[in-house]
Amino acid sequence: MFSRTARALGDTVFSKSKRKPGSLLGSANSYASEATFETKPYKLHKLENGPSTSVTVTKEDALKFFRQMQTIRRLETSAGNLYKEKIIRGFCHLYSGQEACAVGMRAAMRPQDSIISAYRVHGWTYLMGVPVLGVLAELTGRKSGCARGKGGSMHMYTKNFYGGNGIVGAQVPLGVGVAFAAKYQGIDAVCFALYGDGAANQGQIFEVYNMAKLWNIPCIFVCENNGYGMGTSAERASASTNYYTRGDYVPGIWVDGMDVLAVREAAKFAVAHCSEGKGPMVLETVTYRYSGHSMSDPGTSYRTRDEIQTVRQTRDPISSFKEKILSANLVTADELKSIENEIKKEVDEATGLAKKDQEIPMDELAADVCVQFLEPEVRNILPWSPVKHKRLGPAVNAK
Repeated sequence: MFSRTARALGDTVFSKSKRKPGSLLGSANSYASEATFETKPYKLHKLENGPSTSVTVTKEDALKFFRQMQTIRRLETSAGNLYKEKIIRGFCHLYSGQEACAVGMRAAMRPQDSIISAYRVHGWTYLMGVPVLGVLAELTGRKSGCARGKGGSMHMYTKNFYGGNGIVGAQVPLGVGVAFAAKYQGIDAVCFALYGDGAANQGQIFEVYNMAKLWNIPCIFVCENNGYGMGTSAERASASTNYYTRGDYVPGIWVDGMDVLAVREAAKFAVAHCSEGKGPMVLETVTYRYSGHSMSDPGTSYRTRDEIQTVRQTRDPISSFKEKILSANLVTADELKSIENEIKKEVDEATGLAKKDQEIPMDELAADVCVQFLEPEVRNILPWSPVKHKRLGPAVNAK
């Protein structure tokens, strides 16, 4: 009944609601309002109990998660094409294959929670409230972008989303600072600080593991282990690839990062842990990226095309989730097809607008550098031709 892909991600247990007794799937017209699935077992570090491997999803959430993952996938496909057309310049790091990590964590976040990451964040920018046009226009350096085109691929921001940071691993101490601010102000909020397996060996990350545990700061360290750094496999770069154990006294959880429901469950567990005053936690989401490290990396010199194709066929986060919710009679194929068509139209239209949009004028380059300027002018390239400061306010594309 189940494909190899579905079995690899865990056996499915269907809810008893709205299905015929004695029938696993029910009739063609009998659809469940929710379904329960078994995830791969979590690996735990310094924890007696972990997240439940039995996860339930409603039809509403299933459609939402599918829409979000599919939107990120198509958005990244468009970004890759725009880069090849030389409309996106500079750096561009794609997230295709890792969608379940972002969507699962976003589902566990509360309105007051924050997230900070490195530069593979086009999808996160969209999930945190910036429309597709705001993302693509930022990538093309146009005024409709979430940072008015001044940040580009590596520096995107909106409410409770602190970027997109270009320095490898440097976002992690900043995330601890964001979480410390919440604790200092007495706010029940956590900060997800994301980094990759390549950045996991940076010394500053170990420094803030210690500080966060010492002061019980509500920070969730998330190592998105996609198997490769810049041209180097995790095994070649790390003596220990058990990234969830690297916090020493900081508890850790290993989770299948290709299963959106498993990531959601682990992230919810981590949020509850931090909110109870128990201090930080490390999550390792084991995932995979289909593209190279960046657009300058073909991604095939240190791994085979067969490996990439095998992951696409057996572990893809979108197709495996699609198969699970269809098999559970939670959604219909027509519903998913309709969503796919809507997303294609939205992204295609946004891509066209991002190409035609205008760049900001030169006199806006110094706008919104900080909240309150003590001086009315900013030093330019030459000291005798300063730039006047403007304040435009919040990003125009944030929902």
